[in-house]
Order: sequence, then C-alpha cells, then structure tokens
Amino acid sequence: MHIPPLVQEFMSTIKKVGFEVYIVGGAVRALLLNKETDNWDFTTNAKPDDILQIFPDAFYHNTYGTVTVPIDNPPELKPLLMEITPFRKEAVYQDNRRPSQVEWTQDLKEDLSRRDFTINAMATQGTDIIDPFEGLADWKNKIVRAVGDPDKRFKEDALRLLRAVRFACQLGFLIEEKTFEAIQINSQLIQHISWERIRDEFLKIVSTDHPSEGVLLLKNTGLLQFILPELQICFSVDQKSPQRHHIYDVGTHLINSLKYCPSNDPITRFATLIHDIGKEKTYRKDEKTQIITFYNHEVVGEKLTKEIARRFRLSNKQSEKLIRLVGKHQFTVTEELTDNALRRFIREVGKEYLQDMLDLRTADRLGSGSKETSWRTELFKKRLEEVQHEPFAVKDLKINGKDVMEVLQIPPSPKVGEVLETLFNKVVEKVVENEREILLKELLQYKI
Repeated sequence: MHIPPLVQEFMSTIKKVGFEVYIVGGAVRALLLNKETDNWDFTTNAKPDDILQIFPDAFYHNTYGTVTVPIDNPPELKPLLMEITPFRKEAVYQDNRRPSQVEWTQDLKEDLSRRDFTINAMATQGTDIIDPFEGLADWKNKIVRAVGDPDKRFKEDALRLLRAVRFACQLGFLIEEKTFEAIQINSQLIQHISWERIRDEFLKIVSTDHPSEGVLLLKNTGLLQFILPELQICFSVDQKSPQRHHIYDVGTHLINSLKYCPSNDPITRFATLIHDIGKEKTYRKDEKTQIITFYNHEVVGEKLTKEIARRFRLSNKQSEKLIRLVGKHQFTVTEELTDNALRRFIREVGKEYLQDMLDLRTADRLGSGSKETSWRTELFKKRLEEVQHEPFAVKDLKINGKDVMEVLQIPPSPKVGEVLETLFNKVVEKVVENEREILLKELLQYKI
C-alpha cells in the first residue's frame, strides 16, 4: 500500500521514541482502494501527554484522547492534520452516543474490538493488515458487518445506525443480515442523536453514487420514519388514476426521482427527494371519475419543507435553496409563455437556482416513467437563456439616475424614476436596445 512520505515520516517519529502507531479507519479503506486521502487517523499505545511531548505544535481538546498534529505540506498543498488516539478499552455508554468514561489499554486488538464495523476495525503500518475481525474478507465480499454483537454496537452509539447505511451506499456494499436486523430493532434509538449529526450523515447518503438505494435502506431499516416522516407517509399515497401520467405511488416516485437527479449538489438532491411531500395532505379522489388530484401540493410542500429545514439545522443558504426548489417546482412548460412570464419565473426561482430547478424537473420526469425531456421543455430552456440576456429590472439598464439628471439637467426627484421606468418598458418591448449610447440618445427626446 502506498503511504505518502509525510505520513511515513510522522509514524517514524513516533516509533523512534519507542511507541507503536497504526493507521486505522477510513485511511485504511483509502489505501485499499489506492485512493488519495487527507483524512489520516492513527491509534497508538502512547498517551496524549506522550504525543504532545513528541509534537510540540499538537493540540488536545477532547475527553477521548484524540490529539491533532498539524503537519506542514509543500506551499502548494494545504497542511495535513493527523489525528492520533491512544488504544482504548470498551466502556459503558449511557446516552446511546458517548462512553461515560475513557480507559486506555496497551492492546491493539482490544482497541479494534470497540469499533463499529469490521471494515473500520483494521489497522496497518503500511505492510500487513492487522485484521482480528475479518474486515478484509468483508471488504472483498462488499459487506457492512458490525464488530461483535451488532445489538450491543448500536445501543452503544445510535449514530452507527445511520453510518451503516452511509457506508453501504457510499461503497456499494450490502448490510450483513444480523447487522441489518439489529438496525431494525434499534431504529428508534436514532431519536437520541442530535439533528446536526443526523443532517451530516443524511447529506452524505444523498451525496453518494447510490442515493436512492441509501434512502430505501433508511426506509427498510425503519430509520426513515424518525428522520423524514413526511416522506415515509408518501409511500401510502397512490397517484395512479385516469388522466394522470404517474405509474407509482408518491414515495416510490420520489425515490425514483432522486435516482435520476442529474445534479451532484446534496441540497438539490434533497429537494428532489421531497418535492412532492405536500401530496399526502392534498390528496383528493373523485368517487365518480376515480380521478386523483393534489391541488396546491407545492404550497403545502413548501410549508413542510420549512419545518424540515429547521429540524435538520440547515444553514440559512441551504434552507433558502431547499424551500425555493420545493415551493416553485410546479411550473408550467408551454410554448405560449410570454417573455414577461419567463422573467417572472426566473425572478421567483432565482438565477442562481435555475439549473437546479431544471435538474429537479428532469428527475421528476424520469422518476414518473416519462422521457427525460420534450420539445416543449427544450424550447423552454432555450427561451430562458434568451430572456436572461434582457434586463429584468430598471437597475439592469445600462444607464442610471445620475445619467438622467445630467442629460436632462434636473435635480433628484420622482421624475428621474419615471423616466427610467419608461426607458425600461421600451427596452422590454424591444423598441430600443439596452445599450448605453442608444439610451443616452433616447433621453434627449424627453422634454422636462
């Protein structure tokens, strides 16, 4: 396995003073995949104070023994942060998240035995892999398996419930049967985990190459009902009816939409996954015609999305984007739209989210069993491009109020705004072009 020289030097420094040191966790997986990583985790029989003596620039800021050691990289690269933790024993977990106390050990195997999954319970110094729980076999067989008793592992730290799903869809692995059953049995424990932690794992799941499989795993393990009950209930909402193009229930449609979402952005994918959650509350079925409707489901969906964004502790920017995409996704694509209607659509969605909205529409179509696009959709996209070259508001004109006052020799007054508004309307109606010299010349025709 190829270990970068800086990492080798770091380990050698520790060994020279008589301590053991091993690479563990995600870095071992990266080495097995022959992938570059800047996330290097180590374990050692040295105590935190020993490490601080070896590396004077290191810092120690938690109760679990982890010491962070900054390592200088060449100027063109960012500095590496090495995280090294002493061998630890198993301890009693009192809150389904953290051990009540930390005890050190001198036994590497004892340290590896407390870890979550076998593929994370391997260690190496760069040659042989130390693998007491057959993690390498599980790696080769593409299996996520808990170390030891899975029920005990998940009761210790309920975040592992989500991590199992994340590793499975990140790596394209299956969850081993007993581990899967233990997740189902303990799924309610996820309620003990902070929403910040849940958010981070969830966004990682929807950012993988297999996001729809990840969400299905959340559903099948029972975790989804505690994380996104608004989505869980959608699997019971039918939408197959006369005069409708849908062939799936709402939940399945949303999963399929996520599967086909062309965007890699996690918030766009999140919005794609929940864009129709308002349908459960707006479901109506005409008993005579058997036609199902969901009038104003996007309005209801927007309200639900605000609550989801708050619950997931999304940033203001993430919340704005998620809410905007869900709330405005039900737009009409027709050749009869006027330029003004297109400009209004762009203003409502926001230029910065326009491509995200179009990606959501593509996913929505494919997730419904329709073709990826249509001639109307392609015309709509073309016209969106064209109208973006035109001014959207008075501020987009190539002249401003100062120009009006100088040319017309008038003081600041409401008249300045009236003149600009008149010029703007002429540009919108294509009577004049939005070019500075042309607009200044047009100003000369005004008599004040």
